[in-house]
Amino acid sequence: MIVPLKPGVTLAQPDGPVIETERLILRRWRDSDIAPNTAMLSDPPTARFITADGKPVTEELVGWRNAAIMAGHWVLHGFGMFVVEEKSTGKFVGRVGPWFPPGWPGFEVGWGIAGEFRGKGYAVEAARASIDWAFATFELDRIVHCIDRENTASQAVARRLGAERQGETDLFGHAADVWVTRREAWETDSQN
Repeated sequence: MIVPLKPGVTLAQPDGPVIETERLILRRWRDSDIAPNTAMLSDPPTARFITADGKPVTEELVGWRNAAIMAGHWVLHGFGMFVVEEKSTGKFVGRVGPWFPPGWPGFEVGWGIAGEFRGKGYAVEAARASIDWAFATFELDRIVHCIDRENTASQAVARRLGAERQGETDLFGHAADVWVTRREAWETDSQN
């Protein structure tokens, strides 16, 4: 939570794309997303695959830093992972979308879904919308998805998206597979 503003004062809020799917809203980050993002990262099965060290977040400041990195990617690059919000409840579902920090193996669309929302198809629904947006916005021939070899749930999402495993990379000292979604195949599949 930021310090309260004086009456009549507003701070600039960056505009950004908002994507709506049947059940979800994908949008930029807000202060109110820090706590649910931190809660998601405190869950050991989630943290295992999406925190840099694979360990659950146990400190509020570490969760804040993580959200600041996600929001900062938007500020620095004009795009980043979207917050995924459930339309029917307004709850934070997770984060899905573009990610391309320095040294990354390619322009990625990644996903991280909070435990209570897994198994509902939200990762696939949000990733499809993010991939559509990325191909419509950027001159890209391919989008990567970096997935830990033990993360069978994310591998299943990649398969449902039509991605193919096409290599490996080292992420934070840990081997991960690089799955690829190609524009040509994506556009062909979306027309059928």
